[in-house]
Amino acid sequence: MIIEKLREQLFKAKAFVIKRFLEIYLPMKQFFYNLIHPEYSAVTDVYVLMFLADTVDFIIIVFGFWAFGKHSTADITSSLSEDQVPGPFLVMVLIQFGTMVVDRALYLRKTVLGKVIFQVFLVFGIHFWMFFILPHITEKRFNENTVAQMWYFVKCIYFGLSAYQIRCGYPTRVLGNFLTKSYNYVNLFLFQGFRLVPFLTELRAVMDWVWTDTSLSLSSWICVEDIYAHIFILKCWRESEKRYPQPRGQKKKKVVKYGMGGMIVVLLICIVWFPLLFMSLVKSVAGVVNAPLDVSITITLAGFQPIFTMSAQQKQLWDVTKMAIQFLENYTPEDLIIAELKGSSNSLWTISPPSRDNLIDMLKSEEEFPVTVTWSIQRSPFTQSYVCTTYATYDMLCYSAIALQANMKKILLFLFFFSNVEKKVSALTTFLLCRTLTELIPRYIRAPSKSDATSVEQLGTKHFKSKIYLFEIPNESGQAQEWWIVNQREPSIIRKISRKTEAGLEIYVFSDQVSPPSLGFLAGYGIMGLYASVVLVIGKFVREFFSGISHNIMFEELPNVDRILKLCTDIFLVRETGELDLEEDMYSKLIFLYRSPETMIKWTREKTQ
Repeated sequence: MIIEKLREQLFKAKAFVIKRFLEIYLPMKQFFYNLIHPEYSAVTDVYVLMFLADTVDFIIIVFGFWAFGKHSTADITSSLSEDQVPGPFLVMVLIQFGTMVVDRALYLRKTVLGKVIFQVFLVFGIHFWMFFILPHITEKRFNENTVAQMWYFVKCIYFGLSAYQIRCGYPTRVLGNFLTKSYNYVNLFLFQGFRLVPFLTELRAVMDWVWTDTSLSLSSWICVEDIYAHIFILKCWRESEKRYPQPRGQKKKKVVKYGMGGMIVVLLICIVWFPLLFMSLVKSVAGVVNAPLDVSITITLAGFQPIFTMSAQQKQLWDVTKMAIQFLENYTPEDLIIAELKGSSNSLWTISPPSRDNLIDMLKSEEEFPVTVTWSIQRSPFTQSYVCTTYATYDMLCYSAIALQANMKKILLFLFFFSNVEKKVSALTTFLLCRTLTELIPRYIRAPSKSDATSVEQLGTKHFKSKIYLFEIPNESGQAQEWWIVNQREPSIIRKISRKTEAGLEIYVFSDQVSPPSLGFLAGYGIMGLYASVVLVIGKFVREFFSGISHNIMFEELPNVDRILKLCTDIFLVRETGELDLEEDMYSKLIFLYRSPETMIKWTREKTQ
């Protein structure tokens, strides 16, 4: 008895569940059935508007990528300039592009059911991503993300257009490009701009061939598309000639000749001289002052431990007045920096006794003894027009190696011998005899924007006469500590009021201006690079308009293209109606027409003839 009651209750529960399910399922089923199979519908075509909405979303993703990542502040251009492709950017771009391809396939196949499924999938997927996943990734609420709101707003417009397309149904015939519906200047220039986008025309032609029922091969399909595009352009020009006729036997007006011809002449001249003008004006007019951040000097005896290292930074780098550099036309006062280097070396001279003995032996010999001076100039990388290869600064190193004469070798040799004897006599400090070296340290250094820093030879005396000391002091344990001191003998050309009397050097650094960051991508090529990448490439395209015209006369100078244009549209029409045999026959007729000049002349005559 209990089992029977239980079974009866189960049957009632099952009937109740089935009833509730059917109450929900049947209306939904009827709703989607009415969408796919309407009793009547005004067929419309809003695919172009949907494609434009997807294109706007694509642009928002590219230029507003920082709003879709975690702790991301840089735009995609800076990431690509470092040869890094962020993973989230790649995924979003591929998904956006993939949805555009799927939408094109559904449009060509005219499958409303597939469009409904795709629409439902996009609505649920995008809302789940936008309101749940994205805030978790960016750690920012949706109402605080302006770029995401813009993207979502455009996507909602796309959803509305897609729903309208589903409700009205796909058009039964897709004939040609939407830009070829009218024959005017607007459609002409828009269509030519559409064909200039890289790979867009090719991708569209291949996708149309894949998802359209046709008997033509891919090469034949592309041939028909090319002929149709060419005939459409000719039709637009012929219509413009009818609207603005030119009377016979009259010369061209000066407005036309100087307006169009003069602009072409000016444009060609600008293209030819663009690299020279750009490289000359980009630094003289829009150049950015790039003053040194650090100036360093190192003196090395042969291949031994450096005897002197010193650098000048911050307050030790000071500007000069305009009166001081009137003789330099290529530089402004901001480009000249005076580097004050202290005379005492930054590091102790820690040469080992065997190396000291070896050094003395080399000085005693008759062989050449090189002294190498290394200078390093560091500048900010943010205003450079070339890629930074160091962590924070640009290092421009240059070496000045000289062979000491016999008297100079004796000076250094005397210093070393004197140091060994004087150690027993010195008190707290000892200056070992001061001697002078010439042609060793440059007075003027030029820091170009790209190449290595070099000494300036155009300003007369280019080297200091430097006094060199070997300074010694015992430490707490009684061991001697040695370092070198270098001091210039000549007074400074530009006297500084607050200059101290302590030993040191004053080096004049002429820093070339660099191009601003906004023009760095062009200035980085240089003059020859711009000629090779800009002038020659543009010149090749310009040459195509001025040569080879005679070979295309029979295809360009067609008085009336209406019959050929109608033949192309008839091919599209019979293809849409499924008459593929007729499509092949009409394609053969079109090919024969282009192979027969006499037939082409008959077909392109004016209707009055």
